[in-house]
Amino acid sequence: MSSIPIKSANAGDAAQILLNTIRRPVIMVDCEGYISFANVDAEDFFRSSASVLARSTLSKLIPFGSPLLALVDQVRERHAPVNEYRVDISSPRLGIEKVVDLYVAPVPEFPGSVAVMFQERSMADKIDRQMTHRGAARSVTGLAAMLAHEIKNPLSGIRGAAQLLEQSASDEDRGLTRLITEETDRIVALVDRMEIFSDERPIDRYPVNIHVVLDRVKAIAKNGFARGVTIAENYDPSLPPVYGNRDQLIQVFLNLIKNAAEAVGSDPLGEIVLTTAFRPGIRMSVPGTQERVSLPLEFCVRDNGPGVAEDLLPILFDPFITTKPNGSGLGLALVAKIVGEHGGIVECESNPRGTTFRVLMPAWKETTPDEQVPNEGRTR
Repeated sequence: MSSIPIKSANAGDAAQILLNTIRRPVIMVDCEGYISFANVDAEDFFRSSASVLARSTLSKLIPFGSPLLALVDQVRERHAPVNEYRVDISSPRLGIEKVVDLYVAPVPEFPGSVAVMFQERSMADKIDRQMTHRGAARSVTGLAAMLAHEIKNPLSGIRGAAQLLEQSASDEDRGLTRLITEETDRIVALVDRMEIFSDERPIDRYPVNIHVVLDRVKAIAKNGFARGVTIAENYDPSLPPVYGNRDQLIQVFLNLIKNAAEAVGSDPLGEIVLTTAFRPGIRMSVPGTQERVSLPLEFCVRDNGPGVAEDLLPILFDPFITTKPNGSGLGLALVAKIVGEHGGIVECESNPRGTTFRVLMPAWKETTPDEQVPNEGRTR
């Protein structure tokens, strides 16, 4: 099928519309280095209007010595396009940790001009991290199954022997036998927690009202580990149901809110904020099916604690990673496992002013009008 020609009088307008439709920042740099064109996404990217950008050179918009400047010069000299990946253009103007993939190409119709398209790495990196979290959870699955079989049986024998010894031990030795019993029980409890990772059965999912889940978790927290901590809400009441398992979602948000409560500690100004929103999502494969679904439901747990150390962020959801003196490091690994099995993504953003855990989940699509679900799971 041949393409429909564009009338020359409207060619400029058509090109503008087309470039604004591309959801990537695109600019054209003229032979003197000025920004002669910027699409809508480029205006957002550089935080300036096209008219302001037109009065600026590229060298004033990006950090001094940026590889992008060298790429532009290279394309001008060779008259050939260049791709470059993971280029750091972080600056106070553009934001911290601004890493992009670049496509730089000459514009033959305008001698000396170069087109530059930016693709931010944030979403691609989030997906990469999520796949890493799922892989780490799978590695713990095998370890958990092995530990349950190889450790719990001998521990039972050790505990029984300690109890028999206690009956004939002196008062001084009885304290040692109790220590053996208590430590054995502690190890068994840890192995029991790890056995959760070896459960590979399909999840029983149905439409769940996330606000009912969050209200239940908030009530548990306020009467337990988060007593005295302010927990605020910012909910979207029109949110559709999430396609998930109510009990497992309770487990996810209990762990996240417990982390937030421990982060703010006893600070009288400490606060946890729960938010729900509908956002345009990315598409990912749902485990166990060939279907690809979007993840438009966003649930956040924010705290104003001291934040997470930068070196821990990439491995935060890995098993046994913890900063707590008595922590096992399995809570967030379990969160990653459950969210991943729901076909969702969990991510963490942190700075010295606080931490945000963001969960992206699929919405429920009605299939049968008479589907039966638990009453608390229905959205009225």
